[in-house]
Parts: sequence; structure tokens; C-alpha cells
Amino acid sequence: MISIRNKALQLLSRRDHSKHELQQKLAIAFPEIPSEEITNVMDEFAQMGWVSDERFAEQWVYFRSQRYGPQRLKHELIEKGVASDIISQVLAEISDDETSKARILLEKKFSQAPTNIAERTKQLRYLANKGFSLHVVYEVVSEIKHCDIYSD
Repeated sequence: MISIRNKALQLLSRRDHSKHELQQKLAIAFPEIPSEEITNVMDEFAQMGWVSDERFAEQWVYFRSQRYGPQRLKHELIEKGVASDIISQVLAEISDDETSKARILLEKKFSQAPTNIAERTKQLRYLANKGFSLHVVYEVVSEIKHCDIYSD
């Protein structure tokens, strides 16, 4: 039978995990083992630097920020059990280019400017669902050269 340490190392060899996320996966894999024992293994791994919420959050944000906005990333990191101070610190590093990333995603998805209110709404909803702040969503969609969709 595979040990807790081996299973944790196996999971970490694939990708970084937050401490909370790894602990949950181990609890599912080993339901018969007391949670204190899994916590002890997590503490040991944290002391050795094998599991780090800071490193996990940085990597998660780095790779996912190409496709998603800070609000969605924040929500995902909360679900992974990362502390709010770590989340704030990591997201502060990418906050400067939120508008440019939203612009790039919008241009990639929609090749032309909206010609009516329905298309404009679709573009607004697209960026909002990607996790960009409403301020950025409206700013980026308003920048697009579009026909006068309010005349008729």
C-alpha cells in the first residue's frame, strides 16, 4: 500500500498544490488515516519547502492570468485554500496589466466591433465571466470603434 508521503510526493511531482488542496486530496485517498497524521505530513513538507502556498499562488496566477481576470483568480485561490494576504500580494503584482489583458482577450474572441446592443452585451458578459472588474470591462468594450448602436 502506498504511504501518505509517497502519495503526496506523487501529486506534487505533477504540479504544485496549495497545502489545503493537497491535504484534501490525501484525505480522500486515505479515508482511514486520521486527519492529524495528514496534517503532520503537510507541516513536514512545508518545513522542507516541498509545499508552499506562496509558490503555488504565484504559479497559478502566472499561468491562469493569461486567460482570466483577477477576480476569477482570487475566487479560485480561495477555493484552493490560499490565505487572503497571499492572494492580495500575488494579485497586486498583475493588477497593472489587467486592462491590456482584457483588451487582448476581447480582440482575440471578437474580430469585429459590436453592431448592436446584443453584441455589445455579449462582449461585456464575456469579459465579466473571465473575471475582469466591471470598470475594466466597460472601459475595454467602450474603446472599441463601433457603429452608433444607440441610434434607430
